[in-house]
Amino acid sequence: MKTNRKSGGARGGFSLVEILIVMTIIAILAAVVIPKIMSRPDEARRVKASTDIKAIEGALALYKLDNGVFPTTEQGLKALVEKPTTGNIPKKWSPEGYLKKTPKDPWDNEYIYLSPGLHGEFDLISRGSDGENGGEGSAADINNWELN
Repeated sequence: MKTNRKSGGARGGFSLVEILIVMTIIAILAAVVIPKIMSRPDEARRVKASTDIKAIEGALALYKLDNGVFPTTEQGLKALVEKPTTGNIPKKWSPEGYLKKTPKDPWDNEYIYLSPGLHGEFDLISRGSDGENGGEGSAADINNWELN
């Protein structure tokens, strides 16, 4: 038995309308998903700044354990890398230092260090992506006294 095929009949492809519908769905998904993916680098930088602040707090605790005091504001975080030569000179400064290099936040700005701090024995601050006081979102400050 022979089957008849219609020449010029329906083919097994997609119609223009079906393709347009699929393209519209993809465009809508891209409009929702891409902004969420693109915001991840800022979130990662904020997490890194928080982690850095915790590590600096640990180095400062070791400095205080060895020397009885935290570095002064004037000595700054550089006192964790090189032995201070001004102010309260530490007598038991570790020859290896407490950090390998003076830390910068993920936006390549210096961390702000105050000792004594306004919120505790010392304050550590990253000014966020804009490098300015305050801000919202990725531009918001990250402070050691607000971290868990």
